[in-house]
Amino acid sequence: MRDRVSVASLIMVTLQGKMEYCTDILKTLLAELIEKCIEGKSHPKLLLRRTESVAEKMLSAWFTFLLYKFLRECAGEPLFVLYRAIKQQVDKGPVDAITSEARYSLSEEKLIRQSIDYKSMTAYISIAQLSYELGENNDTPVKVLDCDTVSQVKEKGLDAIYKNMPSSQRPSKDDLDLEWRTGNSGRLILSDEDSTTKGEGEWKRLNTLAHYRVNDGAILTLVPKQSSMYNLSIMSEKMEKSHKYETLNFSLKTSPPLSRATSPLNHDPETGYKYWHLVKHHDGENKEGERGNKMVSEIYLTRLLATKGTLQKFVDDLFETIFSTAHRGSALPLAIKYMFDFLDDQALQHGITDPEVVHTWKSNSLPLRFWVNLIKNPNFVFDIVKSNIVDSCLSVVAQTFMDACSTSDHRLGKDSPSSKLLYAKDIPIYKDWVERYYQDIKVMPAISDQDMNAMLAEESRLHAHEFNTNVALHELYKYAT
Repeated sequence: MRDRVSVASLIMVTLQGKMEYCTDILKTLLAELIEKCIEGKSHPKLLLRRTESVAEKMLSAWFTFLLYKFLRECAGEPLFVLYRAIKQQVDKGPVDAITSEARYSLSEEKLIRQSIDYKSMTAYISIAQLSYELGENNDTPVKVLDCDTVSQVKEKGLDAIYKNMPSSQRPSKDDLDLEWRTGNSGRLILSDEDSTTKGEGEWKRLNTLAHYRVNDGAILTLVPKQSSMYNLSIMSEKMEKSHKYETLNFSLKTSPPLSRATSPLNHDPETGYKYWHLVKHHDGENKEGERGNKMVSEIYLTRLLATKGTLQKFVDDLFETIFSTAHRGSALPLAIKYMFDFLDDQALQHGITDPEVVHTWKSNSLPLRFWVNLIKNPNFVFDIVKSNIVDSCLSVVAQTFMDACSTSDHRLGKDSPSSKLLYAKDIPIYKDWVERYYQDIKVMPAISDQDMNAMLAEESRLHAHEFNTNVALHELYKYAT
């Protein structure tokens, strides 16, 4: 299967400059796949559910290429706003730095069940080298919690100071120390762990602002660690006007990869200590499945619903944008109408009259193949770092999106996951949106081959030099021989 996926990707890269020819190949392969599915023993609804054939992988890449403009000009904004809203809401309450559980969450699995005492504070955070370069007081007010670890405060500070800068261009928190200017007492370096860290047996608790008794309104400075000084760019070097702070790259190589969520481990094999932040998790206490089998108590569901209510508008905006044929002046991409018409024609050719089958084909080809992946992983599109708690919330939104595209009845029972309970009243509404979207597309005038080919030719022209087609072609030759 891996070979088929690789071959499909190489074909798409090779033919990216010839999208008309690429589309003809894709249609031929899809027609063969549909015929094979119908003649075989598998149910027609299973078509395009996975990515096990060359045709299915090519279809994913085809939509990715042709919906890039729509994503950039229309759907990207509500997706990014949803990500930011989730992150902001999560950060309003305690987040366990070890387990990634949070007070405000859409996911029951990542909900702090214990009562945590905390208070909100405003810290004034600056970054030493930046303040020196600008020659001015650069203290930025940052909302923090007294139960935040030092690393969490550093992250919030960097988010505030570099709020309009891509994550990959920001300095890494691991290359910075947090310094507290304590008036007459001088300056104190704060750390997640130091000689003041409280321990109890094999457990050590990460240091927080409350541990250091940092007061509301405290002045904190991000300073380069001694070991990272050599990574500092020389500030006298020429700076681009549009990227005033670009030379402040302490060590971008140490930033966590953008493709996966990050969270520290709670056990240090070298020292033998177990670390905890807000809640101790003993071995075997939170194995997968144990919490999932417990019914959601009313108090926890209420808290999940409160978070869901805060984020409702942002989820609705994204879903409405995706399932609209004309949203805020943005026309439906021709590729969607063209492929959906192709699937309708294939159903007619094979005598398929069940509307649920064609509905499922369309859902499997676009919403569940393309959009779900981006909802779950906005870091594929944006230069951001996705934390574990944000990832778990996005997973709930993505599951709701999948439920909206399903033709099966939305029945709730005692074993239903909390995510389905959360959106129980919304899913029927979303289902109507999807049904109307498919129907609106179906009754739209068919796209002429001339118009489609003109669009494909323009896409090829715009992105003709973004891939090294010779390398892809060479890899195909190697595979063939």
